[in-house]
Amino acid sequence: MQPIVTIREKCRKCYSCVRSCPVKAIKVEGTCTEVIFERCIGCGNCLSGCPQKAKVIADKTATIEQLLNSDQPVIAVLGCSFPAYFHAATPGQLVAGLKRLGFAEVHEGAYGAELIAENYADSMENGAETLISSQCPAVVDLIERHYPRLIKNLIPVVSPMIAMGRFLKATNERNAKVVYISSCIAAKFEVEAPETTRAIDVAFTYRELDGMLKNRGIQLATLPEEAFDGVRPHLGRLFPISEGTFKALSIMTHPLDTDIITAEGEVNVMGLIRDLAGGRITPRFADLRFCYGACIGGPATNTSVTELYKRNLVIEHFRRDVPYRTKPQYTENLPEITLKRAFSNKFVKLPEPKANDVKKILQATNKFSQKDELNCRACGYRTCREYAVAVSQGLAEIEMCLPYNIQQLEEDRGRLKQKYELARREIDREYSDEFIVGTDRKTMEVLNLIKQVGPTPTTVLIRGESGTGKELTARAIHRYSKRNEKHLVIVNCTAIADSLLESELFGHKKGSFTGAIADKIGLFQAADDGTIFLDEIGDISPKLQAELLRVLDAGDIRPVGGTESRKVDIRLIAATNKNLEEGVRDGWFREDLYYRLNVFTITMPPLRSRIESIPLLAHYFLEKCRSKLNKSITGIEDRAIEAMTRYPWPGNIREMQNIIERAAVLTQDSTIRLEQLPMVFSESSTSPEADMDLRSSFEHERQRHLGRVEKKLIERYLSESGGNVTRAAQMANIPRRTFYRLLDKYGLNKKFSRAE
Repeated sequence: MQPIVTIREKCRKCYSCVRSCPVKAIKVEGTCTEVIFERCIGCGNCLSGCPQKAKVIADKTATIEQLLNSDQPVIAVLGCSFPAYFHAATPGQLVAGLKRLGFAEVHEGAYGAELIAENYADSMENGAETLISSQCPAVVDLIERHYPRLIKNLIPVVSPMIAMGRFLKATNERNAKVVYISSCIAAKFEVEAPETTRAIDVAFTYRELDGMLKNRGIQLATLPEEAFDGVRPHLGRLFPISEGTFKALSIMTHPLDTDIITAEGEVNVMGLIRDLAGGRITPRFADLRFCYGACIGGPATNTSVTELYKRNLVIEHFRRDVPYRTKPQYTENLPEITLKRAFSNKFVKLPEPKANDVKKILQATNKFSQKDELNCRACGYRTCREYAVAVSQGLAEIEMCLPYNIQQLEEDRGRLKQKYELARREIDREYSDEFIVGTDRKTMEVLNLIKQVGPTPTTVLIRGESGTGKELTARAIHRYSKRNEKHLVIVNCTAIADSLLESELFGHKKGSFTGAIADKIGLFQAADDGTIFLDEIGDISPKLQAELLRVLDAGDIRPVGGTESRKVDIRLIAATNKNLEEGVRDGWFREDLYYRLNVFTITMPPLRSRIESIPLLAHYFLEKCRSKLNKSITGIEDRAIEAMTRYPWPGNIREMQNIIERAAVLTQDSTIRLEQLPMVFSESSTSPEADMDLRSSFEHERQRHLGRVEKKLIERYLSESGGNVTRAAQMANIPRRTFYRLLDKYGLNKKFSRAE
């Protein structure tokens, strides 16, 4: 099991771990990033640098519990830096807590530093070239896996942890198990290395131990102190602080000495390693600690206190007289212990990309010249070329380049904006002010009401017969409202079964009824901040009427099967062709809901009461049919128009639209004639003789009067629009092409320009 694991569902591919990893041992894989164990040095940067906490230490608590429940004795060894983590309790109380967990003995790992002191002295005395300390497992892994040319410079001595493990294994019978507890994550790598295996059975962190104590309900500060086991260390207790190696190993140093040097922290160590590998410096001895502040700054240490405070805690422990209980086996007749170790080349060579491959990857992210390479490091790599190499090696992916992503987003935004504008124009063309056509008094009254109520948040009830244009009126109200940038959700209450309508309007929770296999958002929530139009509201059930009343009163919706309500802000427009007053009187419509809906009423006039607008409507629908059918139809003969004005139109505007389309399909030339209309229109038409008499009398006068009125209206709209035909057509609420034909009809096309 790898020491560092990724919780895949938490990883969001922010590349923070890539940026923080000094050796780029992170691979972008699918939807998350993974640690490459063969390249990892266990520094722990990816753990502390992950904002989502997706990188975690593999928990060894279960393994410890298994060991403690076995018949074999288990010995705990506390790393040198333990006073800096468990500062709220005394060392003796910590020992007592470990004994409560079941550990047979508790030793100080500081004694391990004193065990290897003699071997370090021999190596420094006999070494002929630069020596690098081997007590930091992260530094050892760094050299073995990334700078193998420096392996020969590593002092062939084990770390204090391994020294303690070998010492305890050699001095204890019954095959005792040893658990080493420290702030070092790299120690988890070291105990599994072939060169140091079997010295330590489990490497545990302070945080894991703290969690184990809390799970058992053990409060250290309340426990009586107990004595440590083993050998009391002295200078080894200073090992975890800056320059503590020199104190623990009795190495004499001087501030001006360039032969014996030390470095702590990622930046300093990485720089010094590069200098050593490049031969730029050749000190006699280099003591390297990968963590800032040495071991007290380890990745699993306490972050709630400062480095200075942790240093003071270690020094205070060094000066403290801690009780010890030393068995003779640790001081008498000691067996010979081997503290030497060998190192191996663990460098994993990645495939070398070809120059052309790097060039292609750079060009794929729009980097065609050197000035395009920003080297912003947002991807986690120092340069764009280093990133391109990582992509070719399968460690990174194209989408990691932030400037490229921003550029792509801007381009996508531009394309979406263009598509939005095109869609908006199409919608405006389809549902512009031209959709309510007519110059009759009742149509003008409806338009005036729409313009008055549109900008307000008032609930509107649209009444009228089927086919009179209630939905188009609702669209017009939404268009004039302050919510016109938001959704207009249209619901035909008669088209959805009562059993499903509640779910459609309010949504439902998974499992609330048979077939509800997932949560569903209702149309009220979809229309939040916008407008919802409920057509044929008189057909909804009493139960839904009550739910709708709650929405109107409190603005709350609750999905079917749900227990929590959600606030919505919607503007409601309702329509019906039923007599709601009769519904209230007969009991099939709630009176309170009726009064909540009937705030502002618009009654749509039937087409039979809008005789004056029938010619305009007929030509308007003809214009739409011409585009839809791709047929060249120039007009409708007078006999057909006259028959239309005499027809009662029970289906209203919807019926007219369908009849005009049918006639446009049937016509063989450029004109719709009476013969292409249904038979009922021919039957209602008068005889030729009667037509002649009518045209010579009533009809002639009527048409002449209508013509004068229509011409004056056209001239007035043109005058008010400053001669702009498009604006004049909008003011008249008729199609622009129809307006042009009226200009030609009355000879006004020369008097006014066709300005846009």
